[in-house]
Amino acid sequence: MVGAKGVYTAVKADNIRLVAAKLGVTQQHLRTVNALEAKAYLKVGQKLVYNNRKIIPQHLKDGIIINIPDRTLYYFRRGALVASLPVAVGSKTKNEKYVWQTPVGKFKITGKVKNPTWTVPPSIQTEMEENGKDVVMAVPPGPENPLGQYAIKTSIPGILIHSTTRPSSIYSFSSHGCIRLSPDMMEELFPKIKVNTRGEIIYKPVKLAVTDEGRVFLEVHHDVYKKSSNLVAEARQLVEKLELSERVDWEKFKAVLKQKNGIAEDISL
Repeated sequence: MVGAKGVYTAVKADNIRLVAAKLGVTQQHLRTVNALEAKAYLKVGQKLVYNNRKIIPQHLKDGIIINIPDRTLYYFRRGALVASLPVAVGSKTKNEKYVWQTPVGKFKITGKVKNPTWTVPPSIQTEMEENGKDVVMAVPPGPENPLGQYAIKTSIPGILIHSTTRPSSIYSFSSHGCIRLSPDMMEELFPKIKVNTRGEIIYKPVKLAVTDEGRVFLEVHHDVYKKSSNLVAEARQLVEKLELSERVDWEKFKAVLKQKNGIAEDISL
């Protein structure tokens, strides 16, 4: 597992949405565990408790795993997890005209660009026109470029891993399919990723793990893309596959599935 319970100290310009994006938790989580009102303002130096513990969904020897439901990028090198970073992924929009959902599938890194030019896809140009905005075909490098300062190209058509000019959008379903990282995290990740690095985008809203101490943890996210027919059944199958039925507190199991808070919770007896 990665992440843990912790305490965050607010800095200048912080708000609930931005802090949630930095930590890879939901805004509701921060409000609930810190007893904050919906429109609460943060003061510099204010302490916020949080829990961003997550189960690693899949391991690689070398490469990248992006799990859409938990909006997290996992980077492995020499069999070890070296980074787990909150990301923004595609919105749930899927209709006859637009599909903004991030696709699943294996990929490899085909290129890296610092200070990229954004070539606006025709579908987004159409959306601009429908929304009454000026239609542009390309956005040059600079503060108005939504790709930010760094872009990593993947072999999946139209899908980039890139920085952003909207850091508060991280850990949300809000892109047109690409994977966004916060500027500081992308700046750190960019030099580490090599061309031809392998990766996979997966969709696992339910994850189960057993610690070295024998504790059983369950993590459940909302099925935002409506790809799962039954989250309860998925969770039960994972428990049964690992032969853990006699070690699970089924009331805790039900509570985690009801809450779907995206935090790995101990469901052991």
